[in-house]
Amino acid sequence: MNQYFIQAALKLAFACTALLAFGTASAQDYPNKPIKMVIPYTPGGSIDTVGRMVADQLQRQLGQPIVIENTPGASGILGAMNVKKAKADGYTLLFNASSQAYLPLVIAKKTYDAERDFTPVGQIGFVPLIVAVNNEVPAKTIGEFVQLAKANPGKYTWATSGLGTTSHLSEEMVNRALGLQMEIVAYKGAVPQLTDVIGGHVSAAISPMPGVTPFVQAGRLRPLAVTSSSRIASLPNVPTLAESGMPGFELLSWYGIWGPADLPAAITDRLNAEIGKAVQAPSLKAKFAELSFVPTQSTPAQFKQLIASDLAKIGKAVKEAGIRIDF
Repeated sequence: MNQYFIQAALKLAFACTALLAFGTASAQDYPNKPIKMVIPYTPGGSIDTVGRMVADQLQRQLGQPIVIENTPGASGILGAMNVKKAKADGYTLLFNASSQAYLPLVIAKKTYDAERDFTPVGQIGFVPLIVAVNNEVPAKTIGEFVQLAKANPGKYTWATSGLGTTSHLSEEMVNRALGLQMEIVAYKGAVPQLTDVIGGHVSAAISPMPGVTPFVQAGRLRPLAVTSSSRIASLPNVPTLAESGMPGFELLSWYGIWGPADLPAAITDRLNAEIGKAVQAPSLKAKFAELSFVPTQSTPAQFKQLIASDLAKIGKAVKEAGIRIDF
């Protein structure tokens, strides 16, 4: 009997050693084939723009192609669920914004747990949003826009890049804080959102700067305010929402990379280190600066903590505002 247990113990020890060696070798070899990066929105929006910039830099560093897969639908849920179900081997990643964490707070149907169902790999950075209106809207300030909306019930509307996104939450908060009854029209990404505002089909939108800035610079949209706590250097004459009737307001859209749950620590750490190098690359920092995008470096643990703290803060705001959506 003792000999049996000794043999079993030796076999178990050998198996564990082999498994450990295999895991170490896999991490050392990673990546040895193309990586798929899922962006859960349409091409051309803020998240897609920044995601492609980061992917381009990362593939140069890693020596393997990073294939972008745009999977729009259900405000980002479809793309997120694809990554959730993927094998946790580092070859399927998710590039998304803070809406990845916020969405489960506002949808009635349970889809995924923002903390348990994904591995936070690293934060990329953050960016303010711009409150912008169609050029035909006769308002130059938030105050003037509020007066118009209240004087003409049902005439003025918001466009959002998706339900549960930072864009959507900002519009809900502005509606409630300033006493507006503006309808919020949902789109499958920032490009169709902003296209319809430019075309006059919808009156206004609150959307992250990388997607809005080119249209503002081209004179196709008029900026009324930004959602940061202080003014933006590239738009010094555009006030903050905090200056425009919402004291203390600040809501930023932060971007990051996730993997499926249980992504091996060695692969997570490797990717995180490469992300840290990428966001500090001179060429990428210059592109970020043009978009008023602030790059950040964080460990996986720090990124995890950011998600947890934002869930608590935004969760409180969502509950107080009674925001609930059903797909």
